[in-house]
Amino acid sequence: MKCGYVAVLGRPNAGKSSLVNFLVGEEVAIVSHRKQTTRNSILGIKNGAGYQIIFVDTPGIHHSKNKLDKFMMKNVRSALAGADVVLYLFDGTKELDEEELQYIEMLKSKTENLILLQTKADKTQLDHKIDAMQVSAENGKNVDILLNEIVKLLPENNAVYDEDYYTDKSISFLVAEKIRGILLNNLDKEIPHGVAVVINSFNETYDKVFIEADIVCEREQHKGIIIGKAGSFLKKVGQETRVYVEDLLEKQCILKLFVKVEKDWRDKNTQDFGY
Repeated sequence: MKCGYVAVLGRPNAGKSSLVNFLVGEEVAIVSHRKQTTRNSILGIKNGAGYQIIFVDTPGIHHSKNKLDKFMMKNVRSALAGADVVLYLFDGTKELDEEELQYIEMLKSKTENLILLQTKADKTQLDHKIDAMQVSAENGKNVDILLNEIVKLLPENNAVYDEDYYTDKSISFLVAEKIRGILLNNLDKEIPHGVAVVINSFNETYDKVFIEADIVCEREQHKGIIIGKAGSFLKKVGQETRVYVEDLLEKQCILKLFVKVEKDWRDKNTQDFGY
């Protein structure tokens, strides 16, 4: 059978996570309109007739500013080094600047199995004069063609994961990412990237799952916003998370959320915050 790793690269908001989720058929990565949503390299696994594709969804390519940024860019380099195929996505609705064009040329010179993808093909596309496939995670345009092209480039190999796996991440990691995704999509733009989610305990019984998690922010005023008036926003986060967990595990979810302030946590040991 064919089996291998596919690195999914591109700038923030190029549509990497949306495409990976669409290809895998499950929510393995946060989708948000905000930049730099993905912090870890997240594996999404697509099993088909005679193949297993292991997608590595990476953080958006950007300049490092703090320890968290440097961790994110290290993940990009690691994914690229271990890939059998590389997908480079660029937003088809925006002009390409010189820096990105140079990066694409570098990938062409160093990557044998490179597929360029012009994303958001459901929207008005610009003429970038680059030989790239137009794809859309919104309506599925050319996704089947893309899958066939990827499979052609994969090496002959045994499957790495059992066929019922769709990600290598733990359930607790997925829950933390779900909580962070809710925060990203509902908070003011200054707050989300200063927020981490730490799962302190995750215990399951036959019919229940008990979760305690900290939402870590950088400023005292952010804590008040996250909690909301009379706890309204934190309650919303909890409700949406419970629905997600109960659908995922088919068990009742008992969730406790706490909001803590940790100034400049992004410049500290990122492992303490799940990264």
